[in-house]
Amino acid sequence: AVDESELLTVPEGWKEPAFTREDNPKGLLEESSFATLFPKYREAYLKECWPLVQKALGEHYVNAALDLIEGSMTVTTTKKTFDPYAIIRARDLIKLLARSVPFEQAVRILQDDVACDIIKIGSLVRKRETFIKRRARLLGPKGSTLKALELLTNCYIMVQGNTVSALGPFSGLKEVRKVVLDTMKNIHPIYSIKTLMIKRELAKDPELRTQSWERFLPKFKRKNLKKRKEPKKKNTKKEYTPFPPPQPESQIDKELASGEYFLKERQKKRKQMEEIKAKQADAIKRRQEERNKAFIPPKEKPVVKTKKASTEKKIDIEAIKEKVKNAKKKKLGALPEEEVKLKMAADEKKKKKK
Repeated sequence: AVDESELLTVPEGWKEPAFTREDNPKGLLEESSFATLFPKYREAYLKECWPLVQKALGEHYVNAALDLIEGSMTVTTTKKTFDPYAIIRARDLIKLLARSVPFEQAVRILQDDVACDIIKIGSLVRKRETFIKRRARLLGPKGSTLKALELLTNCYIMVQGNTVSALGPFSGLKEVRKVVLDTMKNIHPIYSIKTLMIKRELAKDPELRTQSWERFLPKFKRKNLKKRKEPKKKNTKKEYTPFPPPQPESQIDKELASGEYFLKERQKKRKQMEEIKAKQADAIKRRQEERNKAFIPPKEKPVVKTKKASTEKKIDIEAIKEKVKNAKKKKLGALPEEEVKLKMAADEKKKKKK
């Protein structure tokens, strides 16, 4: 008796046996071919690495042709080809080369445990400016976000134009596609990177393999920071009433209400002229007020009076004269008289001792 969970899980280190000629000794009945176009800027690189491409595909007995005039690459099967899936891998190889993936990485598609996925992102965002910003967000500062994704998914990722080319194991490609599509939907890739890091740690524990990981994974809520702009004019619906609105008054009804209807034509004209003259008088008065504004002098600032210097303190001229006389007697740098006398006395005593 064997546990069913053990039968469903793949043992560690197990690999699918390689497809050999013994599995298909008679080869293929029909010739298959695939062709793809490449941009002009890839011509120089493809021309340089094409012998290596032919050598790699020749091991699987698949022919490769490069047409520089049409700008296309073609792969075809031969009579010696025994692996029916080799042509599909060759097709993926030329697709990756056309999408600016270097040959050293693209040639890995010929291995059994490696697959590729080309994700089209050009039509996921309407505005071109928004698309460029979100594509730059996928790359991250100096390509750090993309490098983190590559390490967590074990895939090689190449962002080029309107597509993202990924190359690696099937489980990693699934995660890459999810992250790329979420980024284009305005979900930052850092949330996906955090989730992948937690999953990577949980996969190391053999006890958690059969359990659900939802309790360990973080749940991020979307926050709408910007509120929707409300329109200036709001159309409010009026309450429904079965009765129709009242009929508007006609000109005759208005004249009857004001009493103008019973006036004569002369009186009506005189009244109209009086109203026109009153309006004109108001307009002239307003215009005159606006013109007079220019002639109104501005308010001047009050003049601040400066305080005169006080001359109460009298200067002693005689004291200043005495100071000047004493200064003239002294030489510049000379010692005062008392110090000179003391020095002279000290010198005489030294001479007597000698």
